[in-house]
Amino acid sequence: MAVTITTRWQTGDAELDIRLVPLLRAVAKEGSLNRAVSALRLSYRHAWGLLGKMERALGCSLVVMERGRGARLSPFAERLVAADDVAAGILDRELRAAIHSLNRETPALRSRSRQKPLTVHASHDLALAELRDRLSGPDDVAFDLHFRGSLECLSSLARAECDIAGFHVPDERVGSVLPEQYRRWLKLRSLRIVHFVTRQQGLIMARGNPLHIRSLADLARTRARFVNRQPGSGTRLLFDSLLAASGIRPAQINGYALEEFTHAAVAATIASGMTDVGFGIEAAARRQRLDFVPIARERYYLAARGSSFTKPGAVALLKALQSGALRPILRRLPGYTAPRTFEPVPAREIFA
Repeated sequence: MAVTITTRWQTGDAELDIRLVPLLRAVAKEGSLNRAVSALRLSYRHAWGLLGKMERALGCSLVVMERGRGARLSPFAERLVAADDVAAGILDRELRAAIHSLNRETPALRSRSRQKPLTVHASHDLALAELRDRLSGPDDVAFDLHFRGSLECLSSLARAECDIAGFHVPDERVGSVLPEQYRRWLKLRSLRIVHFVTRQQGLIMARGNPLHIRSLADLARTRARFVNRQPGSGTRLLFDSLLAASGIRPAQINGYALEEFTHAAVAATIASGMTDVGFGIEAAARRQRLDFVPIARERYYLAARGSSFTKPGAVALLKALQSGALRPILRRLPGYTAPRTFEPVPAREIFA
């Protein structure tokens, strides 16, 4: 078992029960307390008691029960879950190297290392994270997944620092700069590429879209507080290309320099009220019950060099894709579709 780090919340001198945030997250996802406790394998009575205890400690409601409509989170609970997402993103970003180094020394991970773990450096993706979890059972080959920017992932692949790199590009060409930024990496010798998923990218706003944002031009018009992705990420590259194609300068975007490292963190920052709008995938917006305006479809690819796709972990990954293991995951992720086949794609066709 790998070493991880989690956030703990407290009110006054008392810590909130560590099971609270996972329960709230499950209620938000399932829309029902019954289904939430079933997913978490808790008893309904236990969960109800936990919610009551935490509501008394916090002095506010956490879950709103609606006759005939299931359950939903209260505004405070939504902000708590969003804040937990932001905190988790910060911890992962700041402490990732230290935790990874510590895990290399644990007996459990040393045991699994004999199974030749598959190292994947990938642009942040919800489907890939869920697939990793599905393939990380005790009898599976270790799946060592690290989320980074698309260009950083491809450069890691070029330096043989990972077995597989995940990156994404828009369905339609946006100017000439974007292809050039990828082209040097797509010329790598013996590169093999598989189409993983297609995703919808767009503008993420607070529920109800109070600022009436419908286009990139509205970002400059309204001076809405924007949260960006980090330089080198595929989403940042796409966003910058779309701005240039629309004749919008970064200086016109209020908050262009404010950056987050994942789609989930962008959505959580907006849900918490810290910003008004961001650019990211539809599934991240819907998880936080935010509004979404589609802007661009994109293809997400997995790339490997030489014989990396023949390694046990990669074979297990490709078999899972071919067997349809990805499809039930995508049914829960709005804006996602799977390709018809997971056969290799020639690099020259990526920007054809």
